[in-house]
Amino acid sequence: MKNNKLVAIDLFCGCGGFSYGFQQAGFDMVLGIDMWKDATVTYQHNFPNACVINDDITNISEDDILSRLGMNADDIDVIIGGPPCQGFSVSGKRMIDDPRNKLYKSFVGLVDQIRPKVFVMENVPGLIRLFGGKVKEQVLNDFSSLGYRVKVQQLSSDDYGVPQQRKRVFFVGVNAEKISKKNEFEFPKAEYGDGMKPYVTCKEAISDLDFVPDDVSLGENIAYKIPAQSEYQNLMRKGSHSIKNHSITIHKEQTKKIIAMVPDGGNYKDLPIELQNTRKVHIAWTRMNSEKPCFTIDTGHNHHFHYKENRVPTVRESARIQSFPDKFEFIGIKTSQLKQVGNAVPPLMARAIAKEVIKTIGDTR
Repeated sequence: MKNNKLVAIDLFCGCGGFSYGFQQAGFDMVLGIDMWKDATVTYQHNFPNACVINDDITNISEDDILSRLGMNADDIDVIIGGPPCQGFSVSGKRMIDDPRNKLYKSFVGLVDQIRPKVFVMENVPGLIRLFGGKVKEQVLNDFSSLGYRVKVQQLSSDDYGVPQQRKRVFFVGVNAEKISKKNEFEFPKAEYGDGMKPYVTCKEAISDLDFVPDDVSLGENIAYKIPAQSEYQNLMRKGSHSIKNHSITIHKEQTKKIIAMVPDGGNYKDLPIELQNTRKVHIAWTRMNSEKPCFTIDTGHNHHFHYKENRVPTVRESARIQSFPDKFEFIGIKTSQLKQVGNAVPPLMARAIAKEVIKTIGDTR
């Protein structure tokens, strides 16, 4: 049965970044669905009270969800998720009719069947520019036709306290039958940047993790050895008694020598010309800038380096850059963990949106 918290379900939960931000804002995350087994194992580990379904969403119906939860459709306040966009780039077709967009279509279908008060769908920034904005308009039309007042905006995670420049597009729909226009949704205003709080830098995010040498792996459960050196580090450490997922990648000596030639905030262009085009150097080679938010954390991490150490970032360092707190533990082999981190919506970014969703829902329950 429903408790006093607002209830949300995540239809493409991944490891749980989007969900974690909503949970931090005060939502009860009761369900996560994803077809990637590794991600759902991590999700279940960090959301032990949630129902987790490891399956293709196209196999899941409204009845499946409600029966597993023991709830009625009216008990679900919000649906969130980021459906993959394989078919969004096919010219000349309505996006929802492209067979490769069955995941997006399932998201739309479940919103239609469950009729939550609000839905939040996130995606890549390029989505709103495809075909001169026609794809964006299709998404708006698909949800508007269901009776939702829909807004879309591109947000950057560093504006919300995430030490990373990561741009994502969010579509937020408000159920016109359940919420009046006086409770219109407004996207969260930036809190960091010019004239506001200074952006959180890479150094402020991970400098307390620097004690790990670049030639020895200390394991997966390490005691804190450096005091928190910033407000952000204190926030990330809250509720955690040790450092998990902090096993380093040990590179060959020659690789480390080349990485050492790239200065703080530099890239492959800082290398000697004879090295720039060799097989050992990839054009994407970039070192974090200790005094700025990080570039976008991806799912590979093979060519992005720590601002000071001559190695790629650990899973925990990448998680810090994404704003996952230290108590959030990633399960699986290291390459899987890195992919889980890289695919996630930064929790602090999600929390900022969730807070505005709460304001919109207000006292309509």
